[in-house]
Amino acid sequence: MHPWISSLIGGVMIGLSAVLLMASMGRIAGISGIASSLLTGVRDQGWRIVFLLGLVAAPWLLSLLRGENAIGAPVVSWPWMAAAGLLVGLGTRIGSGCTSGHGVCGLARLSRRSLLATVFFVVAGMATVFVIRHLLGGVGA
Repeated sequence: MHPWISSLIGGVMIGLSAVLLMASMGRIAGISGIASSLLTGVRDQGWRIVFLLGLVAAPWLLSLLRGENAIGAPVVSWPWMAAAGLLVGLGTRIGSGCTSGHGVCGLARLSRRSLLATVFFVVAGMATVFVIRHLLGGVGA
């Protein structure tokens, strides 16, 4: 299967899951919000746990079905991954959401705030790749 076909199918499935969650429960499929609310002790935790388990189980199941490691091994060291995770967590708190909440759900609702956040996500990602690949010579790889 060509990579663009896999990307297309994955994108459709992400969009469909966001629509289904909004239509069935009136909730936005923002992963950072779903995950952080589990730590704050909200009452309706069941669907959140199932949603997050699905995110973890799906790539694992796909790798079993394909007979290959669809997940792959980390290409950077654990300290780099921890630092990146902390920065993502901080960014989602400051930005009031993550790429899934703003980029998928917020843009679908025509939110100007989500458009601005998504533009900054993309620009920051592009700048990060440029700095790591061209200025630092591939640090962490």
